[in-house]
Amino acid sequence: MEKVLFSNQIARDLRLFLENIKYSQLGLIMDSNTQKHCLPLVLDGLPEVFSRFVFTAGESHKNLETCTQIWKWMTEEGFDRKAFIINLGGGVTGDMGGFCAATFKRGIRFINLPTTLLSQVDASVGGKLGIDFMGFKNHIGVFTKPEAVLIGDVFLHTLPESELRSGYAEVIKHGLIQDEAYFGLLKFEHWKEQNWRDIIEKSISIKRVVVEKDPREAGLRKILNFGHSIGHAFESKYLDTDRQLLHGEAIAIGMIAEAYLSHLKSGLSVSELESIEEALLKVFPKFDFEEEEIPGIIKLCTQDKKNEGSQIYFSLLSSIGKCDFNVPVTEQDIYEAIKHYRNLHL
Repeated sequence: MEKVLFSNQIARDLRLFLENIKYSQLGLIMDSNTQKHCLPLVLDGLPEVFSRFVFTAGESHKNLETCTQIWKWMTEEGFDRKAFIINLGGGVTGDMGGFCAATFKRGIRFINLPTTLLSQVDASVGGKLGIDFMGFKNHIGVFTKPEAVLIGDVFLHTLPESELRSGYAEVIKHGLIQDEAYFGLLKFEHWKEQNWRDIIEKSISIKRVVVEKDPREAGLRKILNFGHSIGHAFESKYLDTDRQLLHGEAIAIGMIAEAYLSHLKSGLSVSELESIEEALLKVFPKFDFEEEEIPGIIKLCTQDKKNEGSQIYFSLLSSIGKCDFNVPVTEQDIYEAIKHYRNLHL
């Protein structure tokens, strides 16, 4: 399992980490936003000589084209198999930078410095790396763990409210799938007024327990995908449009729709379904779309990695804090669930 380090002095702790490992070359991967807002916070922890690669921020750049540019940069910089990569950024940077490191010369070492709430509570543990392909989320990828994950509280102060809210969706998910008491302690009305350090540590501990039992997603780990089958489809559907959704915004839609599916298929009670809907809609504004858009969203669901052949499988709640995996659903079920979200008036 990854070594997760929490830091109140991120530059100092990065410097100490780098002083204790050997490497031939050092490369830093970040996006344009991270370069502006986060690089200044870690510069004192970096040696005088290092190479950097900067890509345009956004999920739409998490693709093979950007990977090709990264591999070209690594090659032109003369990186060998003892080179070391620092991924400084959110989930896109960690996913894609780690993927490029894991596949370059059959794998070079890397460390992740997650700078968003989403990447700190979700992508920091589990070793999942990948990129989007042909409009499908994380369609190409590998399992490879970083040497360490270094989490700095200070990065959260660089985030716009929308990004902080996006990350909070994964926090809510952790309570829904594994810990009813944790879900009960979370704030929804005044969600920004929380001890984020405690929340990050608790969410990581929940995910760590699941991943340690099922590192390659053969079974139990699939519960971490609650809300993601439909959520990823929404995210992909509107990715290159003027209605683009942040990951957490899409997952919030997915969790409401899949909570309705949980009521239909896994025994989630009406009262718990309503509690989930009420909580999520306090944090995430309702997303409007037309009913004729639903078939296109369903088509994207059919490419979900949990599916086997023509059978669609979801991870669904039997109650708050308990999640089943490999629950078979039909396209008609998905249609009803998405329609249910669209028609909600709370």
